[in-house]
Amino acid sequence: MTHDPTAPSPERPTEAAGGSGSGPLGDVVVVDLSRALAGPHATMMLGDLGARVIKVEAPGTGDDTRGWGPPFVTPEDGGARQSTYFLSANRNKESIALDLKDAADRDVLLGLVDRADVLVENFRTGVLERLGLGIESLMERNPRLVVLSITGFGHDGPEGGRAGYDQIAQGEAGLMSLTGSGPDDPQRVGVPIADLLSGMYGAYGVLAALHERTVTGVGQVVRTSLLAAVVGVHAFQGTRWTVAGEVGRAQGNHHPSIAPYGLFRCRDGAVQIALGSESLWRRFCAGFDLDPEAEGLATNAERVAARERVIGVVEEAFATWDSAPLLERLSEVGVPAGKVRTLDEVYAWDQTRSQGLLLDIEHPTLGRISLPGPPLRFFDGAGAETTRTGHRPPPLLDGDAAAIRAWATGDDQA
Repeated sequence: MTHDPTAPSPERPTEAAGGSGSGPLGDVVVVDLSRALAGPHATMMLGDLGARVIKVEAPGTGDDTRGWGPPFVTPEDGGARQSTYFLSANRNKESIALDLKDAADRDVLLGLVDRADVLVENFRTGVLERLGLGIESLMERNPRLVVLSITGFGHDGPEGGRAGYDQIAQGEAGLMSLTGSGPDDPQRVGVPIADLLSGMYGAYGVLAALHERTVTGVGQVVRTSLLAAVVGVHAFQGTRWTVAGEVGRAQGNHHPSIAPYGLFRCRDGAVQIALGSESLWRRFCAGFDLDPEAEGLATNAERVAARERVIGVVEEAFATWDSAPLLERLSEVGVPAGKVRTLDEVYAWDQTRSQGLLLDIEHPTLGRISLPGPPLRFFDGAGAETTRTGHRPPPLLDGDAAAIRAWATGDDQA
């Protein structure tokens, strides 16, 4: 089946037929062939923006992350347990189980592709071609299709075929060398940041391709990788090497280019401060009876060179303070500061909830559950919030098969 690239997209389903309701991408359909985290995070982002996301999973087992635990949560009625890992990356999606080696199931997928705007996959290079589902042939069927393809280390180049796993990518892309208590203590980031970043970059690329399609009438392929995503956020540590010739190394909880900026001990724990300007340094010193012009500490460059001395000066000033009154004092002085919260504290925090970062959703077997919410909010020109409010729970495996199959074959109006 070949589509006219200038023709409008097929009619979108209504909310009652399984559509996603409000949101800036409410007229977009995404077919999600990805699994684990990078691709699913990208499609969840698109779903949060209102797209209808149809998740295609392997029969019987589904997405790999359905089995990633503990922790698992079991319904009170003793039904199938649910992985909290899967729940974290699959809200606002529908699920259909298809065996891509089976001709009939492959035809269902092709029906979905014919009606979709976006297809997302994170197979190793060459897998789709061996299944008879090469990206080139899919785009011949549907020239308006935008394809997001995510790999571990890139689609080409001398190591383009390597499998991608988050911690390996964190190490290979240099992030672990910058993270830890010191140069001899490389540490991974506490979440799968390479996966998450590649998903975020992927969603960003999809939106750009959809925008360009409004001009050209045709889709295109967007490629990214775990390697590219981590290198893409090297920021000043990247130019520190490429321009200045300095290799950044891990140095714990203190900024490599600004001082004082980091975690400092006080009487009952620690607080964090960020003095990103000389005016803040002087304000801080005035608030804690320190001399801002002390020899060797008058400029940021001097303080960075004498970081250990600066840490000692600050911690001596904090030694008689407990953290709560200290944070109040820092706020009075006008110094940016904060505590280190555990995750239970973050989700109990009124500020977190005020930003829509916790969703209460009715799950089909678990009942009422809370999930971390999407990080974007939308407002009209008058200041009224237009952010999507109706969210779908992460789907049960094959839980939407009947409706999806009907829609793929055009029988959804029957």
